[in-house]
Amino acid sequence: MTKDQGGGGGGGEEEEEEDIVCLDESFFINDDYQLTTFTFGSHVLQLLCLHSASTDFDLTGQLVWPGATILNNYLSNHTEMLQGCSVLELGSGVGVTGILCSRFCSRVVLTDHNDEVLKILNKNIEIQSSSENPYPCAELHAEKLDWGNSDQANQILQKSNGGFDLILGADIYILLTLLFCVFIFMYSCCNLIVCFKFGKRKLCIQISILDSGLTFSAVEHLSAF
Repeated sequence: MTKDQGGGGGGGEEEEEEDIVCLDESFFINDDYQLTTFTFGSHVLQLLCLHSASTDFDLTGQLVWPGATILNNYLSNHTEMLQGCSVLELGSGVGVTGILCSRFCSRVVLTDHNDEVLKILNKNIEIQSSSENPYPCAELHAEKLDWGNSDQANQILQKSNGGFDLILGADIYILLTLLFCVFIFMYSCCNLIVCFKFGKRKLCIQISILDSGLTFSAVEHLSAF
């Protein structure tokens, strides 16, 4: 665009119009998932995940984080607590923990709040349910669950016929206070296991809600993992 200037000083000043580029939200999403093998004790899992994060901070669920590895190693050494249980996993991401649990549990519900993450979670459930999967697999379901969304929480609870025996979470310690409130509100009797990593410290906390009240039944420093 050219702008003419009048008055004593002749000449012109040229200004170029800037091109405006609109980027679709998919530009910021990395969906180059790779089929990856994970080993926890004697248990081998294959599932799709990213090996590096998307640019969107809200898509951290596309990766398998250290807390999930800690939790899976813990569970693989305590499979007796999973036998025949109904399990709810919070912040499932690609589903590595819930899928391990499905080898031993009667029913597993995996949850996440992000629609893009839920897509890959459902694909991983399909892989486990495939006839090509040599391992037995319990009933697996993926559900959307936003923190603090009581409608979504109640819907999950109604589908579960009253509750779960075990609630699992990995690398969700930042939201532990909120999780704790939702946990008490929704469930009367069950166990909660949360695993996370602080620097070199690896922790697994088990909390039990029983008729007699709230107890911390186990706090372990998992140096072996």
